[in-house]
Amino acid sequence: MSEAPIRFAAIGLNHAHIYGQVAALLAGGAEFAGYYSREPNLMEAFGRAFAAAPALDDERAILEDPSIGIVTSAGIPSERAPLGVRVMQHGKDFLVDKPGMTSLDQLAEVRSVQRETGRIYSVFFSERLESRATVRAAELVRDGAIGEVVQIIGLGPHRAGLAARPAWFFQREHYGGILCDIASHQVDQFLYFAGTETAEVLASTVANYKHPEHPGLEDYGEIHLRAGNTHGLARVDWYTPDGLSTWGDGRLFVLGTEGYVEVRKYCDLGGRTGSDHLFLVDAKEMRRIDCAQVELPFARLFLDDVRARTETAMSQSHCFSACELVLTAQARAERRGHLEGSE
Repeated sequence: MSEAPIRFAAIGLNHAHIYGQVAALLAGGAEFAGYYSREPNLMEAFGRAFAAAPALDDERAILEDPSIGIVTSAGIPSERAPLGVRVMQHGKDFLVDKPGMTSLDQLAEVRSVQRETGRIYSVFFSERLESRATVRAAELVRDGAIGEVVQIIGLGPHRAGLAARPAWFFQREHYGGILCDIASHQVDQFLYFAGTETAEVLASTVANYKHPEHPGLEDYGEIHLRAGNTHGLARVDWYTPDGLSTWGDGRLFVLGTEGYVEVRKYCDLGGRTGSDHLFLVDAKEMRRIDCAQVELPFARLFLDDVRARTETAMSQSHCFSACELVLTAQARAERRGHLEGSE
């Protein structure tokens, strides 16, 4: 007799990443039990995409339903950790969009409640977990294709699209800062490809160079990291020009002692169409690797972890370490340009 699917629900639809999170859980075999958000317009648009799931009137209808095992969210960033605390205290596991929290105080509370409840608090780092080329690159690195990893560079450029952005996008207390927000992807990838759960923030910078009319918006950021003999650089920005075919030319470079890999996640300036472009250079050759058939295993493994109370999709320590590093970098960052309080 087959096992009944795990039921999940969504609370907070403020970022479009929620569509990918729900789609991933459905593809992994979970059952969508319903959704809720305070904003009627977001509920309406979401309902058109997932018409089979019921719209609910209050988050309590989800939190107090014992048949629902998972809550996923892409609410306003500053509200994600408090929601996750409520979810875990109601005996459910939590899968949240990045950033998983917006302050070190929030992280401390989440860690405490996670220990007390034993529930899963996982951040959906989509730039790794939803990128077939990044999944394949990690397999190659783990198999020793480039030798010992020496440096990891992650680039996360984004198109600003300011006219369509909600008010919280311009308020640091709500979005957490550009490093907390976007660079959480790059820090997650640094830890994963370095094969470590600890690292040191050497330096960090945030700035507003292009948008003086929005002094609360950080439009550029960088972090320098080190873990043992592995060095890291993350650069993120809101400068993607309109001429690019997509929202951002996300890239990952992993340098080893015997070669290197490059991932062009969303486009290839060399002219190839589509996404998930992976290149490997070693002692024998330079080649492009087709990633079209690479499995995205996260959702399947996450659902297995919910059932078995294991940590195969992402360890809790990795999740919290990535959050802590990026929050530390954000708190320590040198502030430049047109930002409030910058030099």
